[in-house]
Amino acid sequence: MSEGEPENDAGPESLRSLHDDHGAVRDETGRVRHYGQPERTHLAVRNGVGVFDGGEGVVVVRGDDRHEFVEDTITTPVPREDGTGRYALLLNPQGKVDTEMYVFDASESDRLLLVLPGDRAATLADDWASKVFVRDVEVRDASDELHVLGVYGPRATEKLASVCSDAPPEKPLTFVRTATRDAGLTVVADDGLVGEEGYRVVCARADAADVVETLLTSGLNAVPVGHETWKTLTLEAGTPVLEAELAGTLPNVAGVQIGFDLDKGCYVGQEVVSRVANRGRPSRRLVGLRPEAVPERGADVLAGGDAVGTVTRAARAPSLDAPAAMAYVPFDFDADENGDELSVATPDGPVSAGVVDLPFVEGSARSARLPTYD
Repeated sequence: MSEGEPENDAGPESLRSLHDDHGAVRDETGRVRHYGQPERTHLAVRNGVGVFDGGEGVVVVRGDDRHEFVEDTITTPVPREDGTGRYALLLNPQGKVDTEMYVFDASESDRLLLVLPGDRAATLADDWASKVFVRDVEVRDASDELHVLGVYGPRATEKLASVCSDAPPEKPLTFVRTATRDAGLTVVADDGLVGEEGYRVVCARADAADVVETLLTSGLNAVPVGHETWKTLTLEAGTPVLEAELAGTLPNVAGVQIGFDLDKGCYVGQEVVSRVANRGRPSRRLVGLRPEAVPERGADVLAGGDAVGTVTRAARAPSLDAPAAMAYVPFDFDADENGDELSVATPDGPVSAGVVDLPFVEGSARSARLPTYD
């Protein structure tokens, strides 16, 4: 993979200016919320292609023992073939999700690359570096060298083919090294997070502004995507995300079937994580709701007036032109039995809500993270 930066609000001034030139509206942390019309952007992605500068970080792991070191810590075997990757979770001592990541084998350059939420990269790198001991392993946060972008939509493949020297990869979580006319980069096939074709594009930090401009304006045009649109896209796709559905949750409660090997041991510090809590039937499960109004995150799901679950996130889904929500309910909750009286709390009082199968919207791809329960 090639070499960028962690977040669009903390990057080179030229990149920040580029986002601002496209109408970026930022929140109090400086993160881009949207570019003026988030719902219109959402529909443009569903029908074409968008470019998301999502602030992911990168951790580099080198050394002869790199595969074994990382594999001891995460929830799935580490890829050992150059150009391949896996989704993985890092658990806390109680077996609950601490963070998520993608692990890529870049053996051609003798390293593993971990792509994870930008606010987790430095902490993870520092923690792992302190636990190397006698192993031949070097761990460092490379988020000031590498920049990660997302390209999503039913025309994402066509978009990249129009600006890159090589065809994008076809198999999810594999990558190819390629280039635009301005920069070398690595293109990774996505695993359907927004319910559409998708790719991550990794480039050098110094090249990030040029790469973004190329992706937006060269070849097939694309729209810039902010975090509000990213949230509605992943909601419609039924994708559990770290900040809403995964963090602090047992993987089997979230219905995670990828990135989680029940029989594989993993460690927190030097303590093996017990897998007992993730065996058997979970206490809760994640479902889709179609409420009559948009509830707040954390709102009660009510059956017969009694609280039976909790909304993890909700929004007006642009593709549906109607509210949609995801929520945790008891595992044995019977939607057919309780459907007529199911509701969710809102600031204006309870509103009717029905349980629906995920995803809310079928696009050009299906999210690999759709909740699945045995």
